[in-house]
Amino acid sequence: MFAMLVKLLRDEGGATAIEYAMVASLVSVVAFFCISSIGNSVSAHFESVANAL
Repeated sequence: MFAMLVKLLRDEGGATAIEYAMVASLVSVVAFFCISSIGNSVSAHFESVANAL
């Protein structure tokens, strides 16, 4: 029983999964803001073209 408890306390698999989840969420937040910024720029260009027509 004690050996199983020690093994459970030394297991770092869950911590690694949490670290990967944090990195993935950070990447997704950065991608969201970059894509929304690019979208606003593209929208402004299309609006300029539409006004010129």
